[in-house]
Amino acid sequence: MKPDEVKHKRYILVVDDDHELLKLVALRLCHEGYRVVAVESGESALAHIKIEKPGLVLLDIMMPGMSGVEILKRIKAMDPNVPVCPVCMVTAVYDEDEAKRCFAAGAYEYVTKPIDFEQLRKAVLIKLFPD
Repeated sequence: MKPDEVKHKRYILVVDDDHELLKLVALRLCHEGYRVVAVESGESALAHIKIEKPGLVLLDIMMPGMSGVEILKRIKAMDPNVPVCPVCMVTAVYDEDEAKRCFAAGAYEYVTKPIDFEQLRKAVLIKLFPD
């Protein structure tokens, strides 16, 4: 793997309207050696992805204005010529139908709050560094 590819894979965009959780997740991921950008809205997330595609997105489902599923759909529809970054959905309440909608829209994982950081760590590693 080239140095630029490793750098790209180590960039994680975290999207959540819960400011305290956003700080906690960002801090934990930074301690794992990832470069983290944390934003509190779907619009900010989409703007960041247009500037620099992250290796992975952690996206809250219940967001004000635009739902996490809508944000996910917009991420997946961005540029058909560029591989889409993987998206892990995060939710406060597990709902099987909602999980199915997330996977159908292109999410690779569905994690519930409170976040089990060991589960999150494994989900990130499996997707970013599968070998």
